[in-house]
Order: sequence, then C-alpha cells, then structure tokens
Amino acid sequence: MSLDDDPILRMTSITKTFPGVVALDGVDFAMRRGEVHALMGENGAGKSTLIKVLTGVYPGDEGQIVLDGEPIAPRSPLEAQRLGISTIYQEINLIPYLSVAENIFLGRQPRRLWGVDWGAIRRRSADLIERFGLAIDVERPLASYPVAIQQMVAIARAVDISARLIIMDEPTSSLDEHEVERLFEIIRRLKDDGVSVLFITHFLDQVYAISDRLTVLRNGRLVGVFETAALPRIELIGHMLGKDPEAVRALEHEKDAHRGGARGRVVLEAHGLGQEGVVEPMDLELREGEVLGLAGLLGSGRTEVAGLLFGVRRATSGEVRIDGKRVALRSPRAAVKRRIGFCPEDRKADGILPSLSVRENIVLAVQGRLATLGIVSRRKQNEVADRLIELLGIVTAGPEQPAGTLSGGNQQKVILARWLAAEPRVLILDEPTRGIDVGAKAEIERLVEELSSEGMAVVFISSELEEVVRRSHRVVVLRDRQKIAELTGDDIDEQTIMHTIASAGAHGS
Repeated sequence: MSLDDDPILRMTSITKTFPGVVALDGVDFAMRRGEVHALMGENGAGKSTLIKVLTGVYPGDEGQIVLDGEPIAPRSPLEAQRLGISTIYQEINLIPYLSVAENIFLGRQPRRLWGVDWGAIRRRSADLIERFGLAIDVERPLASYPVAIQQMVAIARAVDISARLIIMDEPTSSLDEHEVERLFEIIRRLKDDGVSVLFITHFLDQVYAISDRLTVLRNGRLVGVFETAALPRIELIGHMLGKDPEAVRALEHEKDAHRGGARGRVVLEAHGLGQEGVVEPMDLELREGEVLGLAGLLGSGRTEVAGLLFGVRRATSGEVRIDGKRVALRSPRAAVKRRIGFCPEDRKADGILPSLSVRENIVLAVQGRLATLGIVSRRKQNEVADRLIELLGIVTAGPEQPAGTLSGGNQQKVILARWLAAEPRVLILDEPTRGIDVGAKAEIERLVEELSSEGMAVVFISSELEEVVRRSHRVVVLRDRQKIAELTGDDIDEQTIMHTIASAGAHGS
C-alpha cells in the first residue's frame, strides 16, 4: 500500500492475536486530513480489532501508530480521546438512567469554583441537540427515548469533543432515512472543518454517498485501499468476500423460487391484538413453512408487534390462538413454552450474554428440556453447542470462548443457535442482519429459507426492504404503529411497499 506523504493517521504493520485467532496480521492503514474514509470487510475481518487497537481498548502486539506526526500508544479510550480521537460505537455505550445532557458531558463537565456548572451543561446540550435537528428535552433520562434518539445523542457527544479524528462504528444502524441524511450533513460539515471521519458501515449505499476512500480488510489482512467513486460496487463486494464479481452478482440478485408455493396449516393467529398507546389492534396469521415479513419505517411498530407475540409486551386488546386454541402470552416464558423463539433487535442489551461462553449462550433456552433430575450434563451441552456451531458456521476459537469477544455477525449466529436448539415452531427475527456483513447476511437469509422449507413459521423484520422482499411469502406493512396493508405474490416489491407507506389513503387492518 502506498501511504500518503502527510496523513493525519498512519498505522503500520499492526498485528494482534488472541488465543487461537490472528485478528490482525501486519495491517497498514492511513487517513488523510479532512477525509471520510470507510473501513470495509466481513464480520471477523478485523475492523473492530483495528479500531480497538487505535483507541487503546487492546494493546497491539506489533506495529506503530502515528497521529498528526507524533507516535502514540493510547492505553485506554479516555487517553485516545485526550489525544483527539473520538469514537461512536454501534452499540450505544452511554448511561441510560442519566439525562441526555449528563451523557453528553459525561467525564468533562464544565465547572465553577463551587462545583459542576449544571446550567452550562443544559444550555450547551440543548444547543448541540438543536444543531442535530432534534426536538427533545435534554433533562429527561436517555432511556426514555428510542434507540435512534440515543444513537444521535452518542453522535452529538462525540462531535462536541474537540477531535481531530472521529470514528463512527455503524452509526446509522438505528437511524431512519431522514436521520441518516442529517448525520451526513454533520459529517460533511466536520470534513469542511478539517476533521477526519473513519466510517464503518455495512450499508453500501451509505459508503458511496459519504466516503472519499475506503480500505478493505479480510481475515485480518489488508486487501487494498480504493478511491470510492472509482470502485464499482460489485468489485467492492468481491474484495470483501474474496469472490469474483460474477459469483457475488449471483448471490446479491438471488430470488426466491418458493414464494408462490402453498403454505401449511395456520400455526398462529392474532385477532384485534394491540397494546393501548403502543400498537393499534390488528389481525395477523402465520402458517407452517411461511415467512411473514413486517415492513415499515423506524417507529412504525414492527418491534412492538414482535414484543406482543413473544410476551415481552402485555396486550390490552385482542387474542392469540395457536393451533386454533386461545393462549395467553403474558411473558416470554409462556411464549417459549408454546415453542415461540425470538431473536431481538438489540443483541447487546436483550440477546447475547457477553461474559458467558458460546456454549452457555446456546444452551440457555433449552436447560429445562436437556436436564436430567434438574442437571444438564456437560456432554449434552457440548453436543448441542458443537452441532449448531458447525451448522451455522460460527467463527470461534471454541465453544468456551466468551460470546462477547465474537464479531457482531457471529454473536447474531449464537443467538440464532440458541433458538434453533429450542426447536421452535414459530421464530421471530427482529433485524437479524442488522450491523453484519454481506456474507453473514446471505448465510442468515439462506438459513431462514431452509427453516421455512422444513415447516417452521418465521416472522422476519428488517429495515432493509430488499431483504423483506427477497425472503417473505407475505408482507404486513405498518405505519404509525398500525397495520395498513398486507401484500402477497407479485405485489411484494420495494416500490409497492414504499408507496403503501407513503400513501395518504385509509388505513387497513
């Protein structure tokens, strides 16, 4: 790689190993002043590890980091921040029960002689939030706002820090289209001010919309550095997957041949199901071997409907029937008993248990079924874990590796493995491909197809309409937390869904 003569950041020969895994193998990386640089690669390619070495989360085993002409070796994210490197992670790392203002100024509160200047914190936070186009009360707890708002607060905090380099790790994963454009306006403003932005995302449209250059990693090694505008998308995907463009084109444009096939009998049906103030009453039906897509914009009610079906939320109207019999899904325990599985949207908060091993995470939902006299033997646990690690292609040093040390895509596979171990009849997947790479997305989509072909009923929720279109036999369209349409057959396409969401016509039920 030919590094720039005068980069703001130069990382050379960065190497980092973990037990049984070479995460980075002599990687070179450089960024220009005032550029937006995308870091691309599949999950497990080494992107997160490179960022963690740069920001002091991990010490590098070999290599050198030079920032603005000076060698650095930060020993913590706080030290990196003091050096002018600010990071926004995909998973929101703020304190939910503090106010928005307190989170923005956490660790750097302006002070007066007698203590913290709370008035200044509130005023400066309100001004900053207004710049982001958000109309929120900065004195309310962060947890009282949706994930998308929390993500924007994290971005606002990073932008407010006097940074020379801002790292954005999947910053748009919880944002809708308008919020993404608002973020891009801020990134362009930062670029004009000479700030460099390292942008990590799995949304290819966003890479081409905002980045000047991009670096591709694969299996912990540097693939290459490219001018974004000069690199065709199919070649980018090929570099990321290590495949030739024609093979990638076949993967990306794969269409389901099974959409028109007859589905089995009704497994689950909901009549007038709703929660006052959260989801308007609606009817839903799910059949054996069917993938039912839920489509809608952020805040349309997709996750809330999933919560009602899994007992996370308590319905205030309607009923649910399984095999024609009315059931009360008052808790997740009741749903699991009825063989309903749920992979949640926020895998960090609601899915993965990072300190437990891969094995322990996988067998979590089947402890009762596997137990003999109340005890689950290690042999049984290993059998289940090993089988599913192999089936899903989970990249891990072994079943005893802490799940929190896996890449995002592999954590998602562990959660899927947990529910496959439980052998559900109904599997609810809320954003199963959020924040994971092209290859892992394709693997999960193929798994969904296989599960439905074997008779499992799947509820598939995704912000990416092309995924919903590609995988669903039927699509329920939501807007403003109510069902407005149900699409089948040839009506299932992106344009119809978008037109339906945008339509000002009467709402269906």
